[in-house]
Amino acid sequence: MKYIEKLQYITHDIPHLTHIEQAQNACEAGAKWIQYRCLTKADDELLKDINAIAEICDDWGTTLIVTNHIHLFGKADIQGFHIEDMDADFTSIREKVGDDITLGGSANTIENLIRLAKSGVDYAGFGPFSITETKPNDYPLITIEQYRSTIKELKALNITLPVLAVGGVKTYDVEALMQTGIYGIAVSGAINFADDFIEAYQDFYDAVRG
Repeated sequence: MKYIEKLQYITHDIPHLTHIEQAQNACEAGAKWIQYRCLTKADDELLKDINAIAEICDDWGTTLIVTNHIHLFGKADIQGFHIEDMDADFTSIREKVGDDITLGGSANTIENLIRLAKSGVDYAGFGPFSITETKPNDYPLITIEQYRSTIKELKALNITLPVLAVGGVKTYDVEALMQTGIYGIAVSGAINFADDFIEAYQDFYDAVRG
């Protein structure tokens, strides 16, 4: 079984920190999982970022996941991909990248989660939990009770897919979310825009670990 971190940090296009700076800060804060999410750059710029972040992650023993951009497979030291397209052919993607690469997917319904589990995905980001500026979308928000009932239903179906709450999660939300039975939390904005990046990351880490 692959290692799936309970606190997953996601980089974003933000004005005051580059993706590389975000990754460096996250690793200094103790991050063991960084998801590079950049949808605005050409391939040469993406690879420049990814190669630099891969070196940082290698120094800190941190897993590097790339959002989408499956076409970059084999071109950099990428340990996994997270695919946001809920209609993607995950079975074909798994065949392309092989069993050793970590593969995650986004979900907004239990049907999405079941499909991901059956397609060989290693974990799922389930959300959005709250309104987020870093990834605007029109999907309905997932309530605490919906997280709880969804995890209960997955267990009844003997589905053990690690499910992480994502989308506008704040530190004060973590305790209630973890009590629903979810595996962990994925976070970006609440750390990136905090007054103290490293302190914010560590507060999330402590909250997730309980």
